Amino acid sequence: MHKPFRIVASTGIHKGDRDYQQDQVALLAHPRASGCLLAIVADGMGGRSGGRKASDQVMMTAAQLFERYDPATDYAPNFLKHLVQEAHIVIRLTAISAEQEPHSTIAAFLITPHGECHWVHAGDSRIYHFRGGQLLHRTSDHSYVQALVDRGEITEAEASTHPHANVLIGCLGMDNDPPATAYQIAQLVPGDTLLACSDGVWHYFSPSEFASVVDTLSPREATEFLVDKARWRARGSGDNLSLAIVKIEALAEERKPPQRFQGFTPANAAT
Repeated sequence: MHKPFRIVASTGIHKGDRDYQQDQVALLAHPRASGCLLAIVADGMGGRSGGRKASDQVMMTAAQLFERYDPATDYAPNFLKHLVQEAHIVIRLTAISAEQEPHSTIAAFLITPHGECHWVHAGDSRIYHFRGGQLLHRTSDHSYVQALVDRGEITEAEASTHPHANVLIGCLGMDNDPPATAYQIAQLVPGDTLLACSDGVWHYFSPSEFASVVDTLSPREATEFLVDKARWRARGSGDNLSLAIVKIEALAEERKPPQRFQGFTPANAAT
């Protein structure tokens, strides 16, 4: 039986050095079930109106479906799969009135009142699961360069600077059905942290850097720090940024004195 815990969460968003914001991020508390939370990141693509319309549709679909979701009777993976399918269909329908063909990534995780966590993603927005300052798992991008990495043709380090790093092979709004890759954490425990973010964030950090930040700082402090550091590392060429951080804490744990976070040394800075 799981121990009671509390959820501490925060979101961050910035348009970076782009002229307009096409990312969207949300944390939705279930209206009727305490301890049930949906976090979602959507990175829209397709011109100024197309990309924003696509990410808007992801958020509206998520809110509508989550309102009807019943964690006591509905199967969480089916809910997330349905969310991806519905958002994909709605985005395809909006293509008629958009400047360009709209697309969007999705990275969404659902925490149930019993402490399970289910996630789904399509595209290159990511979800990370950390425990006690260590990365346990992360999503694998539906992208051209990730396919090259999986085949052993390039390394992870080479992927980050590859000229086709932004080419997706699966997301919402494409002609083909989105991949909707799912994952389950059987039981969240105090010390667990979940991070969902767009590529405008994760491009500038290693998993160990993420782990250090989310383990040391509160979710609110961590979102602010990561946005600021990504902006600095982008050196004037940064994409839209969006992220959501959810931390699991014990209800009755003694509050430890806050640690001082020293940040990253120049040697860790991304190029």
